[in-house]
Amino acid sequence: MRSVITNSAAETEQFAEELAKLLRPDDTLAYFGGLGMGKTTFTRGLARGLGSADEVSSPTFSLVHEYRCSPKLYHFDMYRVTSFDDLYSTGFFDYLESGAVLAIEWSENIEGALPENCIRVIFERLDESSRRITVEGDERF
Repeated sequence: MRSVITNSAAETEQFAEELAKLLRPDDTLAYFGGLGMGKTTFTRGLARGLGSADEVSSPTFSLVHEYRCSPKLYHFDMYRVTSFDDLYSTGFFDYLESGAVLAIEWSENIEGALPENCIRVIFERLDESSRRITVEGDERF
């Protein structure tokens, strides 16, 4: 388990960029935390750490964004997913063994469908600008 306190969006991105160096194809990162906690900011750093120059934005309405890097990064937003039928319609299960890294916002909504070996990233608000980010579920962290 690894835990860090970040005091700005830049620090959150930097932490994720460093973490990206430890990731492998087929890793799934399951994000837990409410609105405005820095999940998309974290993904921006993750994408940069994996070598992507793509612009990172929340996939709220499209449900998934693909970022060109090695390995590829798929960024999911499961906020509006309320059933397994919804989840199947996203094509989510097809991505699990695609050789890409998956970053999943609102994992609380699909916890029963997450891979057993997923990496949990927990975001806690400490104050307006500070977050505790805890990464657990794999010996690399």
